[in-house]
Amino acid sequence: MIKILYESRSFVVVEKPEELLSVPGTGPGKSDCVISRVKESFPQATGPMTVHRLDLPTSGCMIVALTPDTQRTLSLQFERREVKKEYEAILDGDVEPEVHGTYGRIELATKVDWEQRPKQMVHPEGKIGVTDWVVMRRMTDKTRVLFRPVTGRTHQIRVHASHPDGGLGCPIVGDRFYGDAFLSPRLLLHSRMVEFMNPDTGTWLKVHSKVPF
Repeated sequence: MIKILYESRSFVVVEKPEELLSVPGTGPGKSDCVISRVKESFPQATGPMTVHRLDLPTSGCMIVALTPDTQRTLSLQFERREVKKEYEAILDGDVEPEVHGTYGRIELATKVDWEQRPKQMVHPEGKIGVTDWVVMRRMTDKTRVLFRPVTGRTHQIRVHASHPDGGLGCPIVGDRFYGDAFLSPRLLLHSRMVEFMNPDTGTWLKVHSKVPF
């Protein structure tokens, strides 16, 4: 089973648990995922269903289509960057106000690091990713930050948080690729809100998920 945050005729918004695949993986033992669980709850669903993905260790709001037409419509909204998203994270370190201020925009180009894939690396020949951010709370050696990604590159928020040159220089707590995985049993990154045009009603829909950390 998977928690349903919003249910409509042709799509659902679910709460993806951390360490659950968004789509089926390759090889044995990798069939359990958000899509397969939604299919179990909605056996009438047809088509590719996948609209977007969350990283394996990331939790929170994920939209899943139940019909081919809605899958195309919602995917187009993502392609046009019409979907608004908010992620909340706890970073390992102090996002220094004298260097970064309390809010800003990060623009870094990334590409896959083939020797350590799916890890990404900042590279001038990569694709530009854009992330807006706001400091929510400063703690001892930690910073709670709200991220609003404009683009949707692989590991975008994780790279933008951790990279010392152009990013915030503070990896997300529990990040096995870009930080110290031993600081937390999970990656402290959660998709807390998604807003998009409801294909069934033609009105804007905003769905929230409670941050679990």
